[in-house]
Amino acid sequence: MIITPQTIKTLFTNYRQEFQGALDAAPSDWNKVAMMVPSSTRTNTYGWLGQFPQFREWVGERVINDMQAQSYVIENKTYESTVGIARDDMEDDNLGIYAPMVQEMGRAAGTFPDEELIFPLFTAGFDTNCYDGKPFFSEAHPVYPNTDGTGSATNTSNLSKNRDTNDKPKKPRWYLLDMSRAVKPFIYQRREAPSFTQMTSLTDEAVFTSNQFRMGARARGNGGFGLWQLAYASEQELTPDNFRAAFDAMRGFKADGGRPLGVKPTLLVCPPELEKQADQILKIDTLAGGGGNPNYQKADVLSTVWLA
Repeated sequence: MIITPQTIKTLFTNYRQEFQGALDAAPSDWNKVAMMVPSSTRTNTYGWLGQFPQFREWVGERVINDMQAQSYVIENKTYESTVGIARDDMEDDNLGIYAPMVQEMGRAAGTFPDEELIFPLFTAGFDTNCYDGKPFFSEAHPVYPNTDGTGSATNTSNLSKNRDTNDKPKKPRWYLLDMSRAVKPFIYQRREAPSFTQMTSLTDEAVFTSNQFRMGARARGNGGFGLWQLAYASEQELTPDNFRAAFDAMRGFKADGGRPLGVKPTLLVCPPELEKQADQILKIDTLAGGGGNPNYQKADVLSTVWLA
């Protein structure tokens, strides 16, 4: 191939299309467990977490509910993936090996919110604090007797432990989420969507010094925790009774002041090794011994390799 600005432009236009096609087709589950919050700054502060609006009879002037200043901050991070193309390969028309690499880069860009940002939160949630200063999955979330967050707090748990002497889970963890609300259990904070960039000038320094053209993808964002009240983690064996215990515990969650939150779990999230048990609990309408299944369609099932 005779390398000219036009042949380079045509080649990298094709690569851009390969990248975008793979990105669009990439399987992704993050939006099944998280909400996307656009970001326009280095960090976002979620001062509204912990405030549950409610209606009251309008007597006198309005009562203004101040957003609790929990100072829960998510800082954006930058991610990249880069591929180099040897100028010699371009001159020798040896370019077929690069198209699959570009497609894989596009696929990685499509799945990076799942792999890097959102599903790691499920594990991090046992040790990382959320807006109330407790780990997202905790046995000691404070709930106060007064609506303004005052009084002697009582502890509420969204975690059922089952651990060995080394404090490791005895069973694979599974999770229940309420995905029916505008606010979700997890946050995908997106500063910049994945974009494809090329350095294709014949006078580029890398072409001159390393005999190499470069192309890559870049994205900015981060993941974080929303409302712990909308999530429950269990280390118990995934059985109908344990599912129901977690389900009922979430239904009983209350806001400060004792008002029921009306939480209703809609999604069971598990690693692939628990998919069969999850399906048996939630997708079979008749029990093996006869009779109806009381848990039938109580929630959907998401089995994801990102929890494996």
